[in-house]
Amino acid sequence: MLVFFKERLAFLSVPKTGTTAYEKALAARADIVISDPPLLKHAPVYRYNRFIRPMFEKVCDAEMELMAVMREPVSWLGSWYRYRQRAFMTGKPNSTQGISFDDFVLAYMKGKRPGFADVGSQAKFLERQPNGTGITHLFCYEDQPRLQRFLEERLETTLNLTRENTSPPMDVELSSDVEARFRRKFSDEFDLYESITRT
Repeated sequence: MLVFFKERLAFLSVPKTGTTAYEKALAARADIVISDPPLLKHAPVYRYNRFIRPMFEKVCDAEMELMAVMREPVSWLGSWYRYRQRAFMTGKPNSTQGISFDDFVLAYMKGKRPGFADVGSQAKFLERQPNGTGITHLFCYEDQPRLQRFLEERLETTLNLTRENTSPPMDVELSSDVEARFRRKFSDEFDLYESITRT
């Protein structure tokens, strides 16, 4: 998470949406950088609302606008699947080695997910809270020019991005039957993604 106090902007870090690259590029420009532990680095709206927003409200009498990035839902799961294929995951319960992408997504759709498929939800991460706290500026991972333009204009800076924390490259394809089931069961993820303004 990055906070730019003068600009009243907090950049929430949705996992597997490329935000580590932005963190590296903007850390020196930010007023607050939360890069560890993961539960705070990747604090969703509800955790920001409960623990971080009150700090600004009570101490600084200030309210931040929130921004975040969302990835196309199948691509997002594909990135998690590939990330957990890395060599150092061998033998760990969260490894996806030896598991097909179809089986990974089927496991994700279970009510009680096994550890390797327990990767959260973008819609839940971004969910508006009863007090109105929610994402003000939401960007598609697939529309990097719009995201970069917004940051450069809002922060009056030039971005120099590098690739960080990437998943290993591999072809990941979901069967049409599993994809149809996933789209039906998690229609809220797709509806939110499709609602995002594009360039």
